[in-house]
Amino acid sequence: MIAAKHLRDSNFYRTVVLMVEHNKDGAMGLIVNRPSQVTVSRALKGHFELPDTGDVVFTGGPVEKAALFILHNSEDFDGNESPVVPGLYVGNSASVFEDIVLSVSEGHDELKFRIFAGCAGWGSDQLEGEISRGDWLTFPATTDMIFHEDPYAIWELLCQAISQQGDFLPSIPSDPELN
Repeated sequence: MIAAKHLRDSNFYRTVVLMVEHNKDGAMGLIVNRPSQVTVSRALKGHFELPDTGDVVFTGGPVEKAALFILHNSEDFDGNESPVVPGLYVGNSASVFEDIVLSVSEGHDELKFRIFAGCAGWGSDQLEGEISRGDWLTFPATTDMIFHEDPYAIWELLCQAISQQGDFLPSIPSDPELN
């Protein structure tokens, strides 16, 4: 989901949110274009001794700010989990965090990950109301977008893609690939 240009809420101004879960009780997503200045090694220091790779934690949203989430592109680490979109998984255990970050630090360049502090959340029917008001636009999510080398550019790139498409998707997608 892409925050509409008129959305001025400081939590979501110019954000792109990957919807991770959506059901009758509400929705949960991660803001994918807000890197913080906290390094992954610093954020996980009390849990694991990791080399400092320079990777930073992203601000995933204003809810549960102390909770950490990891998005990654390897089904080897989360074989039991369904992908959020093809080739993209949400890590759900301390061992997944450690295994992925250590693997990347050891040179497994094909493995990509992002760690998020907090998430975005909506109550039942809240997100649908915001979409119907035009606060959010939807666009299919891809791993390339999630792991874009310049996360600050993602919002603008998606706004351009939507305007070129000339078709705004006004409703919440039932398929998580259509984030």
